[in-house]
Amino acid sequence: MKNNTIKVMLVDDHTVVRMGFRLLLQGSDDIDVIGEAQCGEDAVKQFQGLAPDVLVLDISMPGIGGLETIARVLAKEPQQKILVLSAHEDVMHARRVLKAGAAGYVTKRSAAEVLMQAIRAVHKGQVYLEPDIAQAMAVEQVSGSKNPLDALTEKEFKVFVALAKGESVQAIADVMSLSPRTIGTHLYNIKQKLNAGNSAELAIIAIRAGLIAP
Repeated sequence: MKNNTIKVMLVDDHTVVRMGFRLLLQGSDDIDVIGEAQCGEDAVKQFQGLAPDVLVLDISMPGIGGLETIARVLAKEPQQKILVLSAHEDVMHARRVLKAGAAGYVTKRSAAEVLMQAIRAVHKGQVYLEPDIAQAMAVEQVSGSKNPLDALTEKEFKVFVALAKGESVQAIADVMSLSPRTIGTHLYNIKQKLNAGNSAELAIIAIRAGLIAP
């Protein structure tokens, strides 16, 4: 390991993705990847022992997922700096990870230099948003537009996205380690908050929000 480098831990459920970003970051003189995890549960178990300067993680992972991982990591180490590296290119996910306590949000389509710039910024204690997302978020704030999805809790949001993608209540319950009855309660609350009558209407709302492809 080089001296005075930024220690990074990568968390992503795809081995090839982790390998790609590890190789990418090896091209930097001031960033070292010191560890990897394939899910949020593993990240929560390992990060304190590795003590990374910046935890770089995906949010769409099996198990507890990225948002819950952020919450559990920060509950153990409130000062841990977290950068989310996600395939989602919408403002909604970016806003939610910042609310959860992450310090930055970059999409996986970003250029290598953008990722490195984000890691350096987060390491310095700054908040970093990919330029396109930052601009979209600024426009949204200036227009004063309110998104009904903001009324959803983190668990409700996760259930909403999964349902909009066509996943069954049982499958969602298995992934979130909850009972189908609890998922059903979340579904009822989601429909009430979004004024949706069925799964098709939920899918339309998700498409309009840019959360899933039409």
